[in-house]
Formats: sequence, C-alpha cells, structure tokens
Amino acid sequence: MFEFSAGLITMGYLIAGLFFFRFWRRTGDRLFATFGCAFLLFALSQALVALSGLSREETSWFYLLRLAGFGLIIFAVVAKNARSLRRM
Repeated sequence: MFEFSAGLITMGYLIAGLFFFRFWRRTGDRLFATFGCAFLLFALSQALVALSGLSREETSWFYLLRLAGFGLIIFAVVAKNARSLRRM
C-alpha cells in the first residue's frame, strides 16, 4: 500500500511541476519556472524513497532533495518580492 500511495504522490508532484512549466511558457515569469523545478525535485525525492523501500524519508539523503526544493521556492518568492519592491 505504501508504494501505491507514494506513486500517487509522485504523480501529483509531476503534474504540478508540468502545470508550472506551462504557466512559465505562457507568461515568461521565472517564478513559475522555479516552482516547476522545485516540484520536479519533490517528485524525484518521493520516487527515490518509494523505489528504495525506505519507510522513513528523513533517515536518508533523499531528504536533501526535498530541502533543495523548498529552498528554491523560498528563493523564488523572495526574488519576486524584491523585484516588485524595486519597481516602486
């Protein structure tokens, strides 16, 4: 049952990443591209955990992929806000 739910979560991350890349192609906004990359990192992390058979993600180095994804999201939001503040 764990593998099935991990596969569903991986698929959800991939779909979210593809949507963000589609929005990026439409608008050209780097925020969407960064979110797309972050969600692809989340999908990769989840897939590696499922394929390795680990029941606890936080005990492996795969967790660093998720940490990098959240770091990308934080960077993208801060950069977007900094750009909008400079325009004022």
